[in-house]
Amino acid sequence: MIDFSRYDRRRYPTVSARDGYEMWAPTYEATVLDLMDLHLARRLRSIEWTHMARCLDLACGTGRAGAWLKAQGVGVIDGVDLTPAMLERARSRGVYDRLWEGDVTAIDLPEAEASYDLVTQFLADEHLADLAPLYREAARLTHGKGRFVLVGYHPWFLMAGIPTHFDASPGHSVAIQSHVHLFSDHVASAGATGWRLTEMVEGLVDDAWVQAKPKWEAYRDRPVSFAMAWEKR
Repeated sequence: MIDFSRYDRRRYPTVSARDGYEMWAPTYEATVLDLMDLHLARRLRSIEWTHMARCLDLACGTGRAGAWLKAQGVGVIDGVDLTPAMLERARSRGVYDRLWEGDVTAIDLPEAEASYDLVTQFLADEHLADLAPLYREAARLTHGKGRFVLVGYHPWFLMAGIPTHFDASPGHSVAIQSHVHLFSDHVASAGATGWRLTEMVEGLVDDAWVQAKPKWEAYRDRPVSFAMAWEKR
C-alpha cells in the first residue's frame, strides 16, 4: 500500500469512506458510470454468471452491481456495506436476499463461512489500507470451488493525482480517503490466501468516456479501472 497523499494534486478536503459515501449516497447513481465497472465485468469470460447460485456483494453500495449480477442470472445475492444510506438504496432495488451493515474485511456471520459460489467487490478496494483482510475474508466465505471478482479504480489514475471524489455541493468537491495498491499487492495478498488469478481486464479512457466527461480528453488512452477474476487453488 502506498499513501495517496504523495500523488494528490487536487487537495480536496478528505473524509473517511463511511462518512464520504453517506454524503454521496443521494447523487451516487448519477455520478458513477457503468463504463467504470459494469462494462469491465461484462468483459470477463472466465466467470459463468448463471452458474453462481449464491453470491455475496461486498461494499454493495446502492446496489448497482447487485442489479447487474441479477440480470446476468446470478441466483441469491446478499450484500454488505459500511454505510446505512447506501444500504437503504440497495434495499429499495429488491434484488438482495439479505443486506446488513458491516466491515467487508470481517463479516460477523458464522453461518456464511464457505457458503458462497461467488464473492464480488466493485469500486471499493482503494479505500482499504491493507488488501490482505479482503482476500482472506473472500476465501473464508466461498466454498472450495468459489470465485472472487474484484473491480477497482485503477492505481494509475490514483497515481495521476485523482482521488475518488464527489461534489458535496456545487463547486465543493470532497475526496474519500484512498490508498494506492499496485497489482503486485493484489497478487501477493490473493496468493497468500489461496487465490489464483484466472483473468484480468483493464478499461482505458476512450471516446465513450470523453463524450461523458469532456475534460477527460487529457487522460485519453490512460487506464481508469480494472477487473480481476480469481479462483481458489
